[in-house]
Amino acid sequence: MEPKEILKFCLGKGLLLDEETLNLFSEVNDFDSVKLVIEKIKIYTQEKIITKNIFNENKEQANQLFFSLPKENQKRLERLKVKLGLSIEISKQSKDITIPVHSDTGEPPVQKEHEPPNFKEIKKTQKEDSENLRIVSIGPAVGKGPEVKDFVNHFRNRFSDMRNILQEHSELKNLVSINKISENRQGISIIGMVYDKRITKNKNILLVVEDLTGKISVLVNQNKPEIYEKAKEISLDSVIGFSGSGSREIFFVNDIVFPDSVLFERKKSPIEEYALFIGDLHFGSQKFLEKNFLKFIDYLNGKVPDTPEVEKIKYLFIVGDLITGVGSYPNQERDLVVTDIEEQFVKVAELLGKIRKDIKIIISPGNHDGVRLMEPQPFLDEKYAWALYDLENVFITGNPSQINVAARKGFSGFDILTYHGFSFPYYANNVPELMKKKAMNSPEEIMKYLLKNRHLAPAHSSVQYFPLEKDALMIRKVPDIFVSGHTHKSGISYYNNILVVSVSCWEEMTPYQEKFGNKPDHCKVPALNLKTREVKILDFE
Repeated sequence: MEPKEILKFCLGKGLLLDEETLNLFSEVNDFDSVKLVIEKIKIYTQEKIITKNIFNENKEQANQLFFSLPKENQKRLERLKVKLGLSIEISKQSKDITIPVHSDTGEPPVQKEHEPPNFKEIKKTQKEDSENLRIVSIGPAVGKGPEVKDFVNHFRNRFSDMRNILQEHSELKNLVSINKISENRQGISIIGMVYDKRITKNKNILLVVEDLTGKISVLVNQNKPEIYEKAKEISLDSVIGFSGSGSREIFFVNDIVFPDSVLFERKKSPIEEYALFIGDLHFGSQKFLEKNFLKFIDYLNGKVPDTPEVEKIKYLFIVGDLITGVGSYPNQERDLVVTDIEEQFVKVAELLGKIRKDIKIIISPGNHDGVRLMEPQPFLDEKYAWALYDLENVFITGNPSQINVAARKGFSGFDILTYHGFSFPYYANNVPELMKKKAMNSPEEIMKYLLKNRHLAPAHSSVQYFPLEKDALMIRKVPDIFVSGHTHKSGISYYNNILVVSVSCWEEMTPYQEKFGNKPDHCKVPALNLKTREVKILDFE
């Protein structure tokens, strides 16, 4: 491919390439694939000068970028990935541990399939139903790699399910399919998945949306400020309702309707019990705050004076990154005190094993926990995390997961949605309102945005995802409580009566966080009184 062609494309996008990266891209005989890579790395990094070093500094996001491309494009770019240093993770997890990505294809290895209720074998005490605890979503099966048709079915089914939710909104009157719009129809509504979004030269927002019958251009006029502000927050691939008028060529918007998540009451348990929420321990890191975590364990075990409420603590949620992993980022071995992933799990299990046994500990994985990055993520791998499965009061879920707790006769319990939060940086860096709020330091704002969209990662490029017949990242049932981690930032809020909880971390500030301006909170534990709904922040810093 001619370097001039690539340079011309980059200049049109306001980008520059250094000579080394230009030469690497010029070796690829697929201009469309190169354009996709350049556009996506620009979105991920917001950099104006693209160098090979940019890919190395953002290795996790860059690998995610390549995995988000169509399969045929991935194959054509394998050689480029190798030359950019992205084809394998930097270090092995141990002598016996499989490298997280395939050394010759750059794709996650095919894992042995776990049949969802196979946890009679992997954990005898873990059942779908336990006393006052029920795991609603068991976790995805893992088998063969996805094919193009799987992605097509995934998006079609997501659209259909989201359309069913939007059809319940009274604001969307006279709903029609896109192919049924005739000349100059007034007072109609459509539901569509957002295919494209751009600003016109007149500063209007022009969307291309599609349903199962076709595509249409949708115009939001800047002279309608309230509607215009809504349109600015729309993500690609989200399913939205639009009211207005127009023809088959273009639809003029009078209102925008998000699927949204609404609860009509804040449940209260008839029994006084507490649920606690933590995450991002990063056990195995030199920066793990072990002394502080031991203080927390002493508190749970009633060893701290004047804490009578402690005996009423019944649930402890850990929402990912229990361990720091091995090979999670370049040169991570320099930051580790425990360099074997199995040993990390064994030692963190020893810590959790000190907690009194009447507290149910619910653990879901994060991006450091030795499972695939593709979401939904399956259970922690028993081969390495066996020590956790041996703990009688530990319950393992996938990510995301839905758990019901505290149910008893006459009370339906609390529906709790847990999600580690790997998609959060994308929205913090791409949604204008969240960018203004510097939302990586206010993650509860990102969580509200996702609840509004009824999806944990509506944009295709915000996470690597595994296409399932039923989109596991869609929020089908509105939860009473939504809990996340990943940002290392503590935050508590309400959104339409849903309690939103972002957990802090148990790891000191890292250079990686400092580089991106993250300001982590340490050792803060939200404690929810299920009877009164009071939330107290316990501080073990």
